[in-house]
Amino acid sequence: MTSLRRFTAHDLLQFNNVNLDYFTETYHLNFYLEYLAKWPEYCQMAEGPAKQNMGYIFGKVEGQGDKWHGHVTAVTVAPPYRRLRLAEKLMGLLEDVTHTMHAGYFVDLFVRVSNAVAIAMYSKFGYTVYRRVLEYYGNKEDAFDMRKAMPRDVAKRSIVPLKKPVRPEDLEFD
Repeated sequence: MTSLRRFTAHDLLQFNNVNLDYFTETYHLNFYLEYLAKWPEYCQMAEGPAKQNMGYIFGKVEGQGDKWHGHVTAVTVAPPYRRLRLAEKLMGLLEDVTHTMHAGYFVDLFVRVSNAVAIAMYSKFGYTVYRRVLEYYGNKEDAFDMRKAMPRDVAKRSIVPLKKPVRPEDLEFD
């Protein structure tokens, strides 16, 4: 049986089995600690019955006005635990926090354009491609900015796709 719980600083010493994957962006220790300090409600761990780390999600809330939203910074599941719907459960938690705690208009995430499996998974969860971000990743690979409207965005304006790609410097960040 899998349990979902808050990610802790101690987990940073034990999550290599989840993090060591080509498609998982790995950040420096201070990055993770900043998220744990500022947005602990967005940092969740999926843990197995033997206390093994199975997957995690990190996110935050950002923006202003009708651009106020939840952002998925990282979601990953260790290879032996894939296809158990853990990513769906973790994404659902983040969406619930965005809706109930922060009254966000949408949730967004960035995904490599080459990661067809992840794009299909996010599409299954209700995310659509909002825009393409040119050379977003360190290796100059493009990203899709995918979004899902939350109930606050009744007209779903936040997910109307842009026609032209943007560059990373054109993104709106806090």
